[in-house]
Amino acid sequence: MDPALRQVPVAFRPARYRLMAGLLCLLPAIAGAADTLEQLAARVDRGDFAGASAQIDAALQQPALDDAQRDAWLFQRERMRRMRLDFSLDRERAMAAVRRHIPDLREDEFRAWDEAGLIEHLDIDGQRRWFNRAPSNLFLVSDAAVARRSPTIKPPAPGPFEVVTPHHLEALKAAQAGATSVAPRRVRVTQSLTVKADAVPAGETVRAWIPYPRAIPGQQEGIRWLGSVPAGAQVAPEATLQRTAYLERKAVAGTPTEFSVSYEVTVHARHFAIDPDAVRPTPDDPALAPYLAERAPHIVFTPALREFSRRVVGDETNPYRIARRLFDAVDRIPWGGAREYSTIGNISDYALHSNHADCGQQTLLLMSLLRLNGIPARWQSGMVYSDNDTGYSNLHDWGALYLAPYGWVPMDVTTGALDSPVPAVRDFYFGGLDAYRIAFNDDYAQPLVPAKRHFRSETVDSQRGEAEWAGGNLYFDQWNYDFQWQVLAPPEG
Repeated sequence: MDPALRQVPVAFRPARYRLMAGLLCLLPAIAGAADTLEQLAARVDRGDFAGASAQIDAALQQPALDDAQRDAWLFQRERMRRMRLDFSLDRERAMAAVRRHIPDLREDEFRAWDEAGLIEHLDIDGQRRWFNRAPSNLFLVSDAAVARRSPTIKPPAPGPFEVVTPHHLEALKAAQAGATSVAPRRVRVTQSLTVKADAVPAGETVRAWIPYPRAIPGQQEGIRWLGSVPAGAQVAPEATLQRTAYLERKAVAGTPTEFSVSYEVTVHARHFAIDPDAVRPTPDDPALAPYLAERAPHIVFTPALREFSRRVVGDETNPYRIARRLFDAVDRIPWGGAREYSTIGNISDYALHSNHADCGQQTLLLMSLLRLNGIPARWQSGMVYSDNDTGYSNLHDWGALYLAPYGWVPMDVTTGALDSPVPAVRDFYFGGLDAYRIAFNDDYAQPLVPAKRHFRSETVDSQRGEAEWAGGNLYFDQWNYDFQWQVLAPPEG
């Protein structure tokens, strides 16, 4: 692969480039360009936007620059724009946000928490800016901040399946006979994407991609298409690893441009009863090789990752017990609201060094650690929801690991260990999943069908959707998404 695009997600790379990547990476001149691009990305990461902008301007003047290289430079400019949106708080606004929880917040308290890295910030061209969600994340990572929080402010409630529920017990009971796909639920879904009025000039065609599930034997089956608005959606082939339904519509002045798809699907809970002593080393199977490999930029076996792994794994050699140690270590990282993934150079490294991580960041970190230890690991993501009376739904990422002789078994490190003295219940999400989730994606950073012409808003995941027009990508501040569902009654008899 040509490292000149190492910082550019797979979905951004033109098909013509992907075909030639193996040859181009052999050229010393391109290697030099890669070093320059990596230096630029590092400059952006540390907040030297003025210097990065000047470097980009100079690079774009190079006469020999091809389309792929030009896109790589331009994306770094777009990344800076997105980072400014994520880090939009000045000191006054950041402190005001914390004061909503701690009315008598002191200057020295804020400064101490900030200097300790507990309030995420970035110094952009010498001016400190705080991440939009840093004030709320503070109370997820600091016991001292929690102790100072006003008693009138209630902590966020856990998700409906982050505590033991009757559904977990139902799935475990049904699995006692040896089944691994149990306790199914059928759900009817309408997911929509609405571009804001006048985000696109009247008469221009808006192109939209809305996530759509793949049939996964034993996990989600019986997909039934119900329709789309407008009609005529193009559903990507079943083999598409980030599957979507594609729609087009003309923009009308003063009117939002609306898109939606509706379908039904049956989702099964999963449970694998794993005997640790029966687990064997990973077989030498070429089909597993991609799931053991590094995959820059987000799965890289850095020295820091190796050192963390050494401390956690110790002298353990059993793959199951290694995986459990790594799962538990990543599970201990507090959940926190995340920056947009497209702004982060290496997500697993970010999760390793941050004091918080969200589901996708934790999953990529665990995948990196498992692969480093010779345990195949892969990605899955989509939407989670609840029974009809709770109104809860959310974006979510999880994964799977390969344990011989059991094969691929699911894992959800963010939901993590449940609070139960019963091992099978406690460990439900290490080798199991609930039936209240739809998977849209069986890998990360995969191309959409049909391909986007412009940069993606989400370069790693595909849960909210994507939109663009002839003039460029439509970013998340230019449209909204909605996910409506109804868990259907089981058939009689």
